[in-house]
Amino acid sequence: MSYDRKLINRMKRVEGQVRGLVKMMEEDQSCRDVVMQMSAVRNAIDKTTALVVRENLQQCLIESKEDEEAKDEAIDEAIELLLKSRK
Repeated sequence: MSYDRKLINRMKRVEGQVRGLVKMMEEDQSCRDVVMQMSAVRNAIDKTTALVVRENLQQCLIESKEDEEAKDEAIDEAIELLLKSRK
């Protein structure tokens, strides 16, 4: 799978958020602010995960145009990936 430039840029923003989070912790900023930033990072990762799974699922469905069983397997796999990402 080839990753869209938008997804890569999104992950670079997440990387910047994590660096900012580490800096906040090194500067002993308030627990509330640190946890809020952690939540923002988690939400950004969750959104990106969903977009990656969506792209992958679309590609799998395109590749298995005629094969209903392959489509069902691709959908099941996508659901499993999303569930695993939330554990």
